[in-house]
Amino acid sequence: MARWEFRLPDIGEGVTEGEIVQWLVAPGDSVIEDQPLVEVMTDKATVTITSPRAGRVTEVCGAPGSVATVHSILVVFDVADAAGEANVPAHAATPVPELTDVPSRVAASGSLASAANGGGSNGTSPASAPAAVVNENPLATPSTRKFARDVGVDLHGVLPTGPQGRVTRRDVEAALEASKAAGSAVRNPMSLHDASSAATASSAPVASAAPVSLQNASSAPPAKRPVTAVSAGLEERVPFAGLRRRIASKMSQSVQTAAHFTFVEECDCTALKALRGRLRPLAEAKGIKLTFLPFIVKAVVAALKTRPILNSTLDETTQELVYRKFYNIGIAASTDAGLIVPVVKNADQKSLLEIAQDIERIAADAKAGKAKVEDLQGSTFTITSLGADGGLFATPIINFPEVGILGVHQMKQKPVVRDGQIAIGDVMLLSLSFDHRIVDGHVGAAFAYDIIGYLQNPDRLFLEMA
Repeated sequence: MARWEFRLPDIGEGVTEGEIVQWLVAPGDSVIEDQPLVEVMTDKATVTITSPRAGRVTEVCGAPGSVATVHSILVVFDVADAAGEANVPAHAATPVPELTDVPSRVAASGSLASAANGGGSNGTSPASAPAAVVNENPLATPSTRKFARDVGVDLHGVLPTGPQGRVTRRDVEAALEASKAAGSAVRNPMSLHDASSAATASSAPVASAAPVSLQNASSAPPAKRPVTAVSAGLEERVPFAGLRRRIASKMSQSVQTAAHFTFVEECDCTALKALRGRLRPLAEAKGIKLTFLPFIVKAVVAALKTRPILNSTLDETTQELVYRKFYNIGIAASTDAGLIVPVVKNADQKSLLEIAQDIERIAADAKAGKAKVEDLQGSTFTITSLGADGGLFATPIINFPEVGILGVHQMKQKPVVRDGQIAIGDVMLLSLSFDHRIVDGHVGAAFAYDIIGYLQNPDRLFLEMA
C-alpha cells in the first residue's frame, strides 16, 4: 500500500477556496471511484467532491466549518497502485485552518523575526530577504498584495489575522516592522531575547522594536474576555459558518474595496403595469409567470449597451478595465440559508418570456438549495428586489467585482403630474449603487435615467428585444 494525497480540485470560475460543510467519509473507510467524499461550499454554490480513485481513507484534512484552498490536501488515502508522496508537488498548498489554529502553525515555523531576516547578515535587505513559510498559500486582496510587493514583503512569511485566515495590510505592515527590527538586531549582534528586553526597558513602543519570537508569543496567556452575567437560557450561540459566513465575506470585500455611492430616483410605472396586465394572460397560457422583473432586466440590458462602463469590471492585478460584451444579469434571491445571486445568461439574446422562464427556474432551484454552479457564475450586473417588502428605498451593496447594482423597491400609488395635471400613478423608487472608482456621478445618474426611460415608456423595450 502507498500513501496518496487527493487535493481540492479547481471547482469553477475564479474560486480559490471552499468551506468544508460536512464529511461523507471518515478515516478507516474504504471508498470506490466516484464515491462522494465531502460537501464544500464556495462563494458560488455548495458542491459534492467525489473520489477520483478507490482506496482506504487514512486522513481527512479540515473540520466542518474550516476553509480549504484549491489544490490543498483534502483526503489522504492508502492505495495499492500509487507512486506515493513522490508525485505530490512540493509547493502545493495546505488547507487554511481556523484562525485559532494559526498560532500553532507559526510556532512550528519559528520566529517571524528570524524568518523575515532570513540570514540578513549576508547584506541583503531585511524587507526583501527570504522568509520562512508561515502561509504556504496566503490569502489577500489585490490591494494588499500590491502593497506587499511595493514594500518588499513576501506574503508567505506573514502571519494572517484577517477573516478566514486572510493577510491584511496591517499584517504586512507588522511584518515589515518586524523585518526592519530584525535587520537592526543582526547589524548589532545580540539575541532576540536581549533585543526584546532592551526594547521593553526603553520608552519606545514594543511594536516598533525587535519582536519576541512567535514561539514565545504563542505560548503567552490569551487576553481575558470581559465576563457578562447572563441568565441561563437567554442566549444561544450558533456557529457563524456556511452560506452566512460566505455572504459576510463577500459583503465585507465589496464595502472595503469598492467606493460606493448611491443614486435614488422615482419611476412612474403606470404604463409598465398596464402592459404587463395585457401580456400576463398570454404568458400564463404558455405556463409562464410574467412578473415585472423580465421588463426590468430588458431595461437594464438596453441601458448597459448605452453605458458600457456599467458592464465592466476592474482587473486589480493588471490595473485594466475589462469591458464585457455579454450581458449576464444576476437576480438576488432570498433563501432560508441567506442571499444568493442566480444569473440569467445572455439576457440580451432572450425574449421576455425566456427571461421569465429563466428567473422562475433559477429562483426555484435557489430556494430549494439545488442551484447549479453554472447558474451562480458569470454575472456582469445585478438586480436586487424585495418585492412587497421593498420599502421606500435602500442602499444596495455592489455584487463585487461588478461596478453597479440596481435596487427595485415597492410599487405604490402616489400623486404624479402628467401634462400639468395631478393624477394617481403607480410609482416605485429605484436605488442604484456604483463603484465611484470607475463610475462618475453623472454617468451613474444618466444610467439610472436610461432605465427609468425604458420602464416609463415600455413600448421602447420592444425595439431592443432579441
